[in-house]
Amino acid sequence: MNSAAPLVVKVGGALLDAAEQHGEAFSSLIALHRAHRGGIILVHGGGAQVDAQLRLVGIETPRIEGIRVTRRAAIDQVVGVLAGSAHVRLLGLLAARGARVVGLTLSDGGLCECRHSTRYSFDVGEVGEVVGGDATITRTLLAAGFMPIVNSIGLSKDGQPLNVNADEAACAIARIVGAAGIVLLTDVPGVLDAARTDGTRELIAELDAVRIEELIASGTISGGMIPKVRSALAAAESAGCTATIASWRDSASLASGRGGTRILVPTEQPSASGA
Repeated sequence: MNSAAPLVVKVGGALLDAAEQHGEAFSSLIALHRAHRGGIILVHGGGAQVDAQLRLVGIETPRIEGIRVTRRAAIDQVVGVLAGSAHVRLLGLLAARGARVVGLTLSDGGLCECRHSTRYSFDVGEVGEVVGGDATITRTLLAAGFMPIVNSIGLSKDGQPLNVNADEAACAIARIVGAAGIVLLTDVPGVLDAARTDGTRELIAELDAVRIEELIASGTISGGMIPKVRSALAAAESAGCTATIASWRDSASLASGRGGTRILVPTEQPSASGA
């Protein structure tokens, strides 16, 4: 792991909703940015805030396999929240605690090259995927001591806004910048195992690709956690860095890098010839 490379940390809208009760989480993010030699790049979503806005204006957007289907009628509302109100609020919460923050969309400075997603067997509408990018903008900001805050709105080649899954965006950025690690922060401590007879579920400390698919097939991993674990695995495989799913509720673990579920990538086995 290159300790001089940045960490990519992804937060969701749930943290914004709980900001008054969990303000220490923002202070921990700033502490991590200052303590880690390469700084952090913070990527955020805002699904809960988008849902509230769409309900307010009477637009329905279904979810399939945890992915929001974004019709053309909804994209302006989605952009208004993710690149607008939620984005500015996160900038304000961090700036008020002393962080030097700069807000970016995925396509600013050529950070991410996006296109309409081709990953799904169903029509996801104005949903995008990242197919490449250039880390120059984040390197420049981090070298100057700024914390880049990136929302999950990208642009197609013809300049049209695309709603990119924030977990996938964070993983793509980790690949582009050669991150030292990626941390997907959520409101749960990590991936939980199947419920016991008393209803309790234990944290799974480590997962690999085979076990992930087994748990998806059994229903233990479901809903929005499916793209989280698959994106974390993809990040670990393609970026060559540790991927962790953890909770923003535990500030001590956040600041220290402990806790959560680590996504493991199989080590390459030597060939029989020893080559």
